[in-house]
Amino acid sequence: MNNWLYNNILTFVLAFILVGILIPQIIAIAFNKNLFDSQDARKTHIGLVPRLGGISFVPGIIFSLLFTLGIGIQFAEPGIREIIWTGTVPLFFLFCALMLLYLVGMADDLVGVRYGAKFFFQILAALIVIASGIYVANFHGFLWIDQLPVWASWALTIVLIVYIINSFNLIDGIDGLSGGLATITLAFFGIAFYDAGIYIYSMLAFAGLGTLLPFLYYNIYGNPERSSKIFMGDTGSLTIGMLIAFLAIEFTNVNEKGNIFATVNPIIVAVSPIIIPLFDQLRVFSHRIVRGRNPFMPDRCHIHHKLLALGLTSRQALVAILLTDIGFIIVNWLISPHMGPTLTIVVDLAIWTIANLIITKALRRREAHTGIHLYD
Repeated sequence: MNNWLYNNILTFVLAFILVGILIPQIIAIAFNKNLFDSQDARKTHIGLVPRLGGISFVPGIIFSLLFTLGIGIQFAEPGIREIIWTGTVPLFFLFCALMLLYLVGMADDLVGVRYGAKFFFQILAALIVIASGIYVANFHGFLWIDQLPVWASWALTIVLIVYIINSFNLIDGIDGLSGGLATITLAFFGIAFYDAGIYIYSMLAFAGLGTLLPFLYYNIYGNPERSSKIFMGDTGSLTIGMLIAFLAIEFTNVNEKGNIFATVNPIIVAVSPIIIPLFDQLRVFSHRIVRGRNPFMPDRCHIHHKLLALGLTSRQALVAILLTDIGFIIVNWLISPHMGPTLTIVVDLAIWTIANLIITKALRRREAHTGIHLYD
């Protein structure tokens, strides 16, 4: 077991170092070639900021994971070699899906890609993952459903992958938000898979974690005036969303849940760290449809926009959302053993809905006081 802990550490460190080296080089190239994020009414940043940070993500994840696994195959005991060989087949398909979205994301960051085309490639990436044998086969009692028919499993997996990818893509609106939520999620899945004894996927999560932390430093603390700030762009949000979707779906297939999560339903473990992006996207799409808008056209009605309109700074809004995400994880960990997965998700949704209603009411009071329309 200690060998796998060392593998996690090595994977994390390699990804951290590689991306820490790549990010400054990407920033330098972006400024040299004038590759900057466009500014419009929805954007909160000021100054010239490149949006190509995500270019470092897939190389960081693949290099660190494959290098560590290669060492394991080359030098480890035969039993560990067998585990690595049998456990890495789905990763081949995942890497193909990541590379596909990586290329689509770069095209979107550089020249722009229509959302219809992005949906097509996201569906194609989902089909590639399903071909690896990774799909939601069991609801574990959620909505009082257990085993799913194969056709339903495949269809549901496509919907979930596309939904999760876009949740992380669309919530990427203030410094550190999408990356911060992804960091919490990957750290959580790294621990959960390690606890369950599924060490290769734990390494995959820690590879993603090591990739994100150097980026977050430049994203949150970077200064546009000193040419040290960068965004992840669609290249980053699409690929990180795909990675998280893969890990979340795979955890629904976990049978042995180890010690920490032994009494928690696998569906709750899979959903808890990504509740905020999932629920926020559901609320935003519903908000746009009710007002007769195209649900896929961007606006300023995400949770971070509401908090900014309430008067919070970007940093305060970021901290509030990340702490709320951690809060959902802790609450679900505590209440899930005592109630079914359906009721647990209903409680989560009720908390989210009430919180949004309170924020909206506070916004309306602030609008009445200032005479300025702050949120629609």
